[in-house]
Amino acid sequence: MAMKTLLKNKTTRTNGITYLVVIAVFAVMQVLNGAGLLGSSVKGYLVPICVYISLAVSLNLLVGICGELSLGHAGFMGIGAFSGIVIAALLQDTIPNDVMRLLCAMVGGGILAGVVGFLIGIPVLRLRGDYLAIVTLAFGEIMKNIVGNLYAGIDAQGFHMAISTSKMKLGEGGKYIINGPLGATGVQKLATFTMGFVLVLFTLFVVQNLVNSKEGRAIKAVRDNRIAAESVGINVTAFRMKAFVVSAFLAGMAGALFGLNYSSVTASKFNFNTSINILVFVVLGGMGNILGSVISATVLYVLPEAMRGLQDYRMILYAVVLIVVMLCTWSPKFKEKLSIVSEKIKSLFWGLFKKKEAGTNE
Repeated sequence: MAMKTLLKNKTTRTNGITYLVVIAVFAVMQVLNGAGLLGSSVKGYLVPICVYISLAVSLNLLVGICGELSLGHAGFMGIGAFSGIVIAALLQDTIPNDVMRLLCAMVGGGILAGVVGFLIGIPVLRLRGDYLAIVTLAFGEIMKNIVGNLYAGIDAQGFHMAISTSKMKLGEGGKYIINGPLGATGVQKLATFTMGFVLVLFTLFVVQNLVNSKEGRAIKAVRDNRIAAESVGINVTAFRMKAFVVSAFLAGMAGALFGLNYSSVTASKFNFNTSINILVFVVLGGMGNILGSVISATVLYVLPEAMRGLQDYRMILYAVVLIVVMLCTWSPKFKEKLSIVSEKIKSLFWGLFKKKEAGTNE
């Protein structure tokens, strides 16, 4: 009982610190933006950082918590992006409020990605390990090519969609929303840093509550020992499917926010390299470590952009940084020192929070 209480308190403390870090960074950025201290380039990073944090956390649920290697996360991101763009365009006259339209696009993109994740998961989740990674990689490439050949538009007669120009004929005054290989053009940019912050909090809330629930413990049991989990009556396929669908849903929401942050989006943005980048965020942040995913996604997205002035050498330096970080995080001595430092920081944050709470009660 005491051990259970200790673990619960440690989990609550870790989750609380994750939320505090995210809220503190958002508050600092808002203050700096209000004071006019953020350049246009920095402002341009804010929404993509929120998107990649959500993608890293959602993939960590599947890879770190569930223990399934997926290389098709960019496919769900692409589904959410293009479906979100279509939904936002169709609701332009019905819902004039940009925030509500963006929210509808994100929810719609997430639901569609979740449904596709469920349909794909039925045959795919029969596989494990390298076989699952290969099939999800193939799924991501298939989705990219389907969207790259998709045409969608709207005219006076309504919404039209086809996979070739010969079958796509818009009436007078019609316009393309998705124009095949050219992608989505003329997109109204609805994404905001505030909505990105809300998405990050929502992703953290969903993932952390799932991980710390009864279902989350079952998912971790499946990861640790599949045979033992089956022997105590855990439906392995059902819990793997739950993690897969939730991960796809959150990736779809992040994709919709990403798509509505640019005036034009092409299917090539959601290729194999994007899936690998998201997986790198998860691995370097720590498998199953939610706060680590938040930090690594932020640092590793900003790092190449910050070194853009170095031109040809920036990606070499980026690769060197990845190797050094990987070697350090796998070093037992470094991990021991890092855990000591992190525990001190957690104690400091939690101590300040408790003092404030005690002062309020008085």
